[in-house]
Order: sequence, then C-alpha cells, then structure tokens
Amino acid sequence: MSDTSKTALEQAEQEGKYIRKVRSFVKREGRLTKGQAKALEDNWTTMGLNHQDGLLDFTKVFGNDNPVVLEIGFGMGKSLVEMAKNAPDTNFIGIEVHRPGVGACLMDASEAGVTNLRVYEHDAVEVLADCIADGSLAKLQLFFPDPWHKKRHHKRRIVQPEFVENLRSKLKIGGVFHMATDWENYAEHMLEVMTAAEKFQNQSETNDYVPRPDDRPLTKFEQRGHRLGHGVWDLMFERKV
Repeated sequence: MSDTSKTALEQAEQEGKYIRKVRSFVKREGRLTKGQAKALEDNWTTMGLNHQDGLLDFTKVFGNDNPVVLEIGFGMGKSLVEMAKNAPDTNFIGIEVHRPGVGACLMDASEAGVTNLRVYEHDAVEVLADCIADGSLAKLQLFFPDPWHKKRHHKRRIVQPEFVENLRSKLKIGGVFHMATDWENYAEHMLEVMTAAEKFQNQSETNDYVPRPDDRPLTKFEQRGHRLGHGVWDLMFERKV
C-alpha cells in the first residue's frame, strides 16, 4: 500500500467511515498442534520475519549474496522446504497468513536442517510493498492460490493487473514470475492478465503454458487435482525491462 493510500485510509477511518478492504485470501486461524506451536516458539527468532521491521537487507538476513526466491501463500510449506533443501545456494522467503501453516513450515525446515529459508505471517501485498526492495528478487512464486471460482468472486483473485504491475518492480531484470493452478479458468485468467502486462515475456514455446519445472515439487494440491481429473497449468513470465 502506498503512503498516499495509507494516509487516505487512516483519515477515512479517523472520520468514522467504513472502508471495505478487499482481500485475496481468507484468514483462517485454525488450531496449532503442539509441534507447530513449539516450532514457532523455537524458530521464529532465526527464521521469522516481521512486516513492521520494514525494508529487508537480504545480505544481512541471510548472510550472503545468493539469489532470492519469494513464494506467496506456501500453505503448509512442504514444497517450499523441499525447494530450499534442494537449492542451498539460493535463499527463499515464504509468505503465508495461515498460522498453522507457518508453524508447520518452520517445523519441517528445522527438522530438515534448512538454513536458507525465512518466513512472514502477513498479507503478501503489504510485504511486497513495504519490505521487498525494487529489483531484488530472482523469482516470485505463486502456486495454487485460491481460485475464487464463482464469477462474482473473480475480483478477489490475487493475479490482477495492479498486483502484477506492483510485483514486476520487485523482480530483477530477467527475474521470473512463476504461477501454477489446477483450475483451468484461473489459468486462462492468469494468462490473459500476464499477456496484457507490460514488460513481461512468456517463457512458453507455445505462448501459453509450460511443463512443470523439475524444481517445483509435486504438491498435495496437484495430486488432488490429478485424482479429480483436473489438469495443472504452470505459467512462467520473465521481466524484460
């Protein structure tokens, strides 16, 4: 959120006006297991990141200058931990609003001995705006986001022109926005939005979808999709300028 938007929102709230904030997610607290709660308590100081701390210095956060991959909405974090474990020379940041998922991710990362992963428990749009420097990310990942499949809810889908324009500035030149979904209608929506987006180039040889890259683990959502007879669509767009 820009400073101007924040000021307008704060002023409206002070004047007693109700401002409806459209979210691309549903906040689901759930119940923490003992293991998740312990993982949060034991690992947050070393692996947790706080939105209120503001702009990140990746070198200070990770202790190196390795490329940084950011994933929005990592769920329970299994595939994110696997990616971090398989690529020790790459740094990973995950963002998730579901607290049990954050706890599960930290638990798995700790058990796997992963040290190149940090996580936020916060709204991804605000983290991107306030904590991620322009031109700093090698890749941004969005795997199996909520499809909001009812037509009247399509405006809640996170992949929208404004969101794409904002995230483009966070990618390095040559950086990639990688999306995956098991909802064909959402895949078509993603392709339409990204094709219209300025300064992005589709990495698909057929100018639509790409095969699942080897570095994206098969997730439970993808397995569920296969069981239900759904296809899975990967889209990869490179920032050109």
